Amino acid sequence: MADTHAFDIVVLGAGSGGYAAALRAAELGKSVALVEAEKVGGTCLHRGCIPTKALLHAAEVADEARDGAHVGVHATLERIDMGEVNQYKDGVISRLYKGLQGLVSSRKIEVVQGWGTLTGPNTVQVGDRTLTGEHIVLASGSYARSLPGLEIGGRVITSDQALQLDWIPKSAIILGGGVIGSEFASVWKSFGAEVTIIEALPHLVPNEDEAVCKAFERAFRKRGINFSVGVRFAGVTQNDDGVHVWLEDGKTFDADVLLVAVGRGPATSGLGYEEQGVRVDRGFVLTDERLHTGVANIYAVGDIVPGLQLAHRGFAQGIFVAEEIAGLNPAPIVESGIPRVTYSNPEVASVGVNEAKARELYGADNVVTLEYNLGGNGKSQILGTQGFVKLVRKVDGPVVGVHMIGARVGELVGEAQLIVNWEAYPEDVASLVHAHPTQDEAIGEAFLALAGKPLHAHN
Repeated sequence: MADTHAFDIVVLGAGSGGYAAALRAAELGKSVALVEAEKVGGTCLHRGCIPTKALLHAAEVADEARDGAHVGVHATLERIDMGEVNQYKDGVISRLYKGLQGLVSSRKIEVVQGWGTLTGPNTVQVGDRTLTGEHIVLASGSYARSLPGLEIGGRVITSDQALQLDWIPKSAIILGGGVIGSEFASVWKSFGAEVTIIEALPHLVPNEDEAVCKAFERAFRKRGINFSVGVRFAGVTQNDDGVHVWLEDGKTFDADVLLVAVGRGPATSGLGYEEQGVRVDRGFVLTDERLHTGVANIYAVGDIVPGLQLAHRGFAQGIFVAEEIAGLNPAPIVESGIPRVTYSNPEVASVGVNEAKARELYGADNVVTLEYNLGGNGKSQILGTQGFVKLVRKVDGPVVGVHMIGARVGELVGEAQLIVNWEAYPEDVASLVHAHPTQDEAIGEAFLALAGKPLHAHN
């Protein structure tokens, strides 16, 4: 006979969205079952955000060792030991995983190990166990996508395999110039590889403001990272020595590996969603603005919901759904207000709408922009970085977009998201005091200039 257990909430998937929903629901006094086939933490912790950022930090250390002479520190880069780099990376993951397990345990959440399938409007089957939930939260996450007909294997890899490599490719072709592709390009270049990015759209990091895209391409070109934009991938062959790639215009490239970084697909196949009436479009679960699926008490969060596939979006959606179920009536999440960061060298960070989108939304004559160059920022000069902060504003209205490029600008996006989400006017931010010397001053300087009283800017 099946083992049946009843809970207030059953969460299917323990990645960023799922475990956030579970933690917040338990905090609100709900009994929670958290179903996970692998490890709590999901893609972000184990094969996404955290391991890639650990590699990027190792890459930054390599660059600093290699380039120390320009600040009078004469160091030599002896070697990069990928075994030791991976030990460091895995140590970071292990410590965070242990902490997360402790959090889940302390909130008395029952973690149910195994593959879960939605079998009814309020039931999830995990092996021989039937879990009944007054509410169900679908949070099954995503997987590394490929292109139709492009098989992963051997020297054709995704980010999953790239994070496990115990050797550094001498040369690499990266298919996709978005966040994942750009971050791996940055890492491998810093580790000494020859890198070529292939992006079918007209620019690298194509979802960013065009001014940022162009600056990013200049920076990558300066670093010696090669790229082809605006032409589609056509095919690849491989042998024991490497890969041979060709594009639709006939250009060919050869390298040790091909990294397929064309985005992530929703992991919803075979989990019973459609069979229970949940609406699915190309694998994505469709919801209303309150993340309800339209079926019974079933909600969905994270990468399976159309939109930005970001861990912090998953966290926010998980918290939102837990509070919605608890009757707290939380404010809906505004997608454009979610900060976005590409952790390459240089970094790209943005929140709100870009200039083109703003002109589309508000009219070409109702938008004003301003760029503050990091050349006028003391800390950026110390770090030896180039870039800018770009503000997009409705005429006589609030700032609706902040777009940044340069070393460490990801750390500035916190203030930027407060500005955009609280609909601040330039005068509101210009009156705030920013510590000197910090890169955060660049935001303050940009707003001083937009308010008509520039200090360290030629506006």
